[in-house]
Order: sequence, then C-alpha cells, then structure tokens
Amino acid sequence: MTVVLPEVLAAPRNLWRRFANWLHDRMPKGLYARALLIVILPVVLLQSAVAYVFMERHWEVVTYRLSAGVARQVAALVDIYQTFPDDPDHSQLRRIAAFDLNMEIAVLPKQDLPGPAPKSSLFSLLDKALTKELTRKLKEPFWINTALPGSLIEIRVALNDATLRMLATRTHAYASNSYIFFMWMAIASVIILAIATSFLRNQIRPILRLARAAEEFGKGRNVVFSPRGAREVRQAGAAFLDMKRRFERAIEQRTTMLNGVSHDLRTIITRFKLSLALMRDSHEAVEMRKDVDEMERMVEAYLAFARGDGDEKSSPTDIAAILDELRADTAKRGLAASVKIEGDPTIVARPAAIKRLLANLVGNAQRYGKRIELSVINDGAMMTVHIDDDGPGIAVERREDAFRPFYRLDESRNQNDGNSGLGLAIARDIARGHGGDITLDRSPLGGLRATASLPL
Repeated sequence: MTVVLPEVLAAPRNLWRRFANWLHDRMPKGLYARALLIVILPVVLLQSAVAYVFMERHWEVVTYRLSAGVARQVAALVDIYQTFPDDPDHSQLRRIAAFDLNMEIAVLPKQDLPGPAPKSSLFSLLDKALTKELTRKLKEPFWINTALPGSLIEIRVALNDATLRMLATRTHAYASNSYIFFMWMAIASVIILAIATSFLRNQIRPILRLARAAEEFGKGRNVVFSPRGAREVRQAGAAFLDMKRRFERAIEQRTTMLNGVSHDLRTIITRFKLSLALMRDSHEAVEMRKDVDEMERMVEAYLAFARGDGDEKSSPTDIAAILDELRADTAKRGLAASVKIEGDPTIVARPAAIKRLLANLVGNAQRYGKRIELSVINDGAMMTVHIDDDGPGIAVERREDAFRPFYRLDESRNQNDGNSGLGLAIARDIARGHGGDITLDRSPLGGLRATASLPL
C-alpha cells in the first residue's frame, strides 16, 4: 500500500499542475487586466449563480404554478360545457369565462386541430409548462399557441361535438416580470463594472508612471516624477526618488573625488615631464619619457572609465552621423569601411558617451582588421549597432574576459600600441548605463562582431 499510494496521488497532482500551467499561459499578464478580472469574475459568477437559482427556484416554479392554474380553468370550462348542455347559446359559459376566469371563450363547430404552432425561444418555458399541465388536467386533445400578438395565448380543445377556443392573457400563465429582473441585473452589472474600471484605471496609472520613470532612469535619461495614487504606490514612488537621489549623490561624490585625484596625478605627471625636459637626451631619458606618456594615457583611461559620463544630459543623438565620422576616420587610416542604416538612426541618449562607445568599438576593429562594416538597425524597440571586422577575432571562451578592465588579449602585453585594455570595458559600461549591453560574436567578415544594443 505504501508503494501504490504515491503513484495514485501523483496522477491528480500532475493533472492539476498541467491545468495550472495551461491557465497561467492564458491569463492576462498586465496588472490592469488582472485587477479588472479580479473585479469582473466575481460579479459574473455571482450574477450567473443568482440567475440560475432564480430560473430554477423561482421563475420556473412560478410559471408552472400559473400554468397549472390556467390548466384548471380550461378543464373547468370544458367540464361546464359537458355538464350543462341545456345552454344553447352558451351565454352562461361565456359569462363565467369572462367575469370569473378573465378568459374569452368561443364554441366552434367540430374541426381538426391546427398543426403545430410556431415556437418562440422567449416563451419556451411557457410552452413546456402549459403543455405539461394541460396534459395532466385534460383527457381531450388540445392545441396551444403562446406566441400570439398582444400578449395572448390561444388554447383549443377538441370535443366530441365541438371545438372550444379560449383566449387568455399571457400573464395568467407566465411570470413575465422576470425579464425586468434580468434587465435590472444587467444594468446594475454594467454600472458596477464601469465604476470599477474607472477606479482601477486611476489606480493603475500612477504605477505605470512609476514604471516609466524607473525605465527612463535606467536608460540614463532625465526623469521628472512626483509620487501619486494610493498610499502604497506613493510609498514606492518616494522610495524610488530616494534611491535616485542617493544614486545621483554617489555619482557626484565619485566625480568630485576623481576630479581631485585627476588634478593631483596630472600635477605629478607634469613635474615628471618637466624634469625629463630639463635632462640631457639619453637612452634612459627617452625610455623614461615613453613610460611617463604611457602612465598619462593609463591615468586618463582609468579616470574616463571610473568617472563615466553620468553628468551629461540626454538628448536626441544621430547614430548615423557618428558612424559617418568614424567611417571617414577609418578611411584616413587606409582601411576599407562602409555604413548601412535601417530605420530611424536617432536615439535619446548622452551624445558624448555614445560617441565614445562607438569610437572604442571601431577603434578596436581598426587595430585588428583591414575591412570594417558598420550597420544600424532600428526595430522600433531597440537600436542595434553592429561593428564587423575581418581581423583574427576572439576565441569564444575569452570574449567575456575582453570586457574586464585592463585585460589584454595579446600575450606580449605590448604597451607601445596605446591600448590600455579599457576600451571594451568603457563601452560596455556606457551601454549598460543606457539600459543596453554589448556582446561579441563571430563576424560575417571572418573576424569579430561587436554588437551594441540600446533601448529606444
């Protein structure tokens, strides 16, 4: 038993899991749609339950009882006609029908009953109930028509010597006011849903504003935001503003500190250069000047990497114009270069930072390739820039290492090529500061493809 029980329980558990996954895939993903569903679904279920109970417990019961009353009246009129044949003009029968039973009766010559009367979906319950009750009360064949104009129903009973034709109002056998209940229920539901939709829209709007502000801030753009909405939403907005202020203060403090460090280091390097300028030309002095120049490049690259471009304001930036400048610079170096544009090349970003990003990627391609292709693709959601070269490329296992600061791919670690090992690190830092990223892949030209993805 201990072995079989887990297997027995596993089947319903797996079935429930599959149903939950199926339901999760079909549920709306947005907060507004989900909140609206939370409001609508209980209302629909409640109204459906009320309608079902009303139909089963009230409307149908009342209709059957009213139809039973009409059937008894018809049976009574048939019995009166058969019991008192000494009323030649049937005046008493008509009087009883009109004044006591509120029905109109006519005695017709014996004739065949008409064919089946047209049925209406609105009065299907009345047809069913009246037919059932007349079958219980009458032994004679009968015919009914519940869809007459003027809210009337017609009943014909075939007797041995005549045919009785009776007209009654439909309200005698049918609970017609039930439609008023459904109408009021539908109107109330529409009003409730309209009010709920309006309130939900007003509650969701501050959340969407907060999400857009966070997204814009994540892309490095200026954000003008003030908390609104419910208390919890305002608390989240205030927390976002506090985080934004702390982040901006940290950037400002870092920039101030690095500016001081930059000034001090430049002062020392300037002293070195001045001392070397006063020294006699010798092999040692030449080597020291090279070391000082390399030190200056290293310091500038490090400060550029650490400082970034956080204090620059975002504005519309033409990527195509920047790539054209880089293509012209590549051509001056004697290298083949081309630019391909697909879609609008304008993006809201920090112009100097984007130019540095693209210049670092193109500069990397210029060092290792002889042919460079630059392409821009705007798909409406993302700006993608490809820099392809025909150089040696980078092995797959070393592509992420290339983004590490001061990491050099060349084994000789030659310091004379002006490469500090920070180009790709700075480029990725700028891309991520705009909410994007940079990846490396195999180029169609056979070398390296650097892809910068920037959100619009």
